[in-house]
Amino acid sequence: MALIVKKSQLPNAGKGLYTTAGIKKGEKIIEYKGEIIKWKEYAKRVANDQDGYLFFISNKKCIDAFKTPQHKARYANDARGLSRVPGFKNNSEYEVHNNKCFIVATKNIKAGEEIFVDYTKEYWDCVRYNIKHKLYKTNKF
Repeated sequence: MALIVKKSQLPNAGKGLYTTAGIKKGEKIIEYKGEIIKWKEYAKRVANDQDGYLFFISNKKCIDAFKTPQHKARYANDARGLSRVPGFKNNSEYEVHNNKCFIVATKNIKAGEEIFVDYTKEYWDCVRYNIKHKLYKTNKF
């Protein structure tokens, strides 16, 4: 299956990940790849605003795709994120197998569709908290 990166259908989401061939429910779409780091290192990157593409497996193994734009999985957006579009729903989820992360289809996906993956409620709660915190920190409330 071929995957391509182009402008997301979600407003303000930047780029999105699309399939050029049909994908069946339960099929592994792509492995989430990037630099392997420890959680402590990631915390340092957050403090420097060099974050946003992390997948946490354990305190000793996190996949950080921030500096690896060649790995396409990082472009999969969450349809339930900050920029929602009526009718768009997530069609995949993250799964860990043998200490590797994959995006796996939760339903059949047609050729040409954007891949939307569930980032989890906890992720979006954290993003909203950080946005609010940064706004208060810079007095832009």
